[in-house]
Amino acid sequence: MISKAASNTVALVSWATVAVLVFDGFLSGILSVFFLPTYLGSVQFPISALLGGIANVALILAARKVAERSIWVASPLIGWFVAVVLCMLGGPGNDVLLLADWRTMLLIIAGAGPAGVLLFMFRMKAITASVHADPHPEAHPRSSSASTVR
Repeated sequence: MISKAASNTVALVSWATVAVLVFDGFLSGILSVFFLPTYLGSVQFPISALLGGIANVALILAARKVAERSIWVASPLIGWFVAVVLCMLGGPGNDVLLLADWRTMLLIIAGAGPAGVLLFMFRMKAITASVHADPHPEAHPRSSSASTVR
């Protein structure tokens, strides 16, 4: 049996871990935006969109290890999205980091898409597990001889 102090410590560590993962998601979003206009020679090579998507999937998987509720599992992706949206807004001199460009759309799709699909799969698995689980099998026993139509 675990004591109340030990369970409070575990909860505090879980909350702190989720907070660090949200901050990591935010930093991943900032770095994805900063490295989006990279070039490989004279060709545009937005590899940070792909790397941002991989980082988001890794952050979601890490958050799932310590959090139970789906909003806390999705919180690193929310941090990433907040960072990308903040980079879309104009700064003090009306300068923006993300322009209306195909690379911005690629960043949003490749960065949030795989993590969103992963969150969707986690949620569908939880819903189907709760539907298939019968918490009280003895509450309504049915046998073929006992079923009558009234």
